[in-house]
Amino acid sequence: MNSNAEAMIWVVLGTALFSLIFASGKFGGDSMSVLQIQFLRYISGFTTLLAVVAVKHEGLRVYRSARPFSHAMRAAFGVSGGFALIYSSAAMPIVDATALGLLYVVFIIPLAVLVLKETVTKQHMIGITLSFAGAGFIMISRGAFTQFEPAYLVPAAIAVLGAALLAIEGLMIRVLSHADRPLTVLLYVNAFGILFLSVPAILTWKTVPLPAMVPFLLLGPLAVAAQYCVVRGYRLASLAIVGPVDYAWLVFAALIGFLFFNEIPTAGVIAGAVVIALGGVVLAVIKPEPDAARAEDVQSS
Repeated sequence: MNSNAEAMIWVVLGTALFSLIFASGKFGGDSMSVLQIQFLRYISGFTTLLAVVAVKHEGLRVYRSARPFSHAMRAAFGVSGGFALIYSSAAMPIVDATALGLLYVVFIIPLAVLVLKETVTKQHMIGITLSFAGAGFIMISRGAFTQFEPAYLVPAAIAVLGAALLAIEGLMIRVLSHADRPLTVLLYVNAFGILFLSVPAILTWKTVPLPAMVPFLLLGPLAVAAQYCVVRGYRLASLAIVGPVDYAWLVFAALIGFLFFNEIPTAGVIAGAVVIALGGVVLAVIKPEPDAARAEDVQSS
């Protein structure tokens, strides 16, 4: 297995877990605010990471970064982008919101080329096109935007903004994943997430019984696992490889809709999933570029 294939496996796992997190607003309904859900996620996520540090018998000094401002900016983009997609998923059909969120891929590839100077070859474009076509099949099959109402315009715009913010975060993850250890990246993003969300969450807080909060507290460990998978994947391959993997998000969203919201999958969903998988295979078999620094990063992880 080459590093591109391994990277894609990590990111697919992360995407599956994040699909549940971004659907949390719909699970919560009106009982809790989106900001409250996000805050609980970061609290329990940071607690989980502290437990990991304790088990490893290492002090927090070991995980100090020389780039705290970059981590703060990454967390700001991630928190605001995540909030935007959770809000839009709660305020409009989940497949529509997810389809708009997938503009993340459209935004991140130009960023990779312009900022990181990555090379996009013909094989890259074939894989990206197949993934995009598969996503299109699923969106059409699920009736995305067929019942689009004027009331959805605001959440739709917020979803597009969220996709752009997450694309910038993805760019920063790529850079920071090479600069710091995975656990360092996770500690910083969760700590800054708590800091950024504390006041907004308190202002929108809705009192609910503790048992009702437990499922949302469990989002923290789930998010930590998802973040770890994404960071590992982004360390192993270029954004042109791992970025299009997020089209699998639409497959997982359709599965969540089927399991929890009685949204029956169609033949188009299955066909789209197959085409997305083909696009992923095309990208996975691209020969990795020689990169000694990357090899050292992987060994140190």
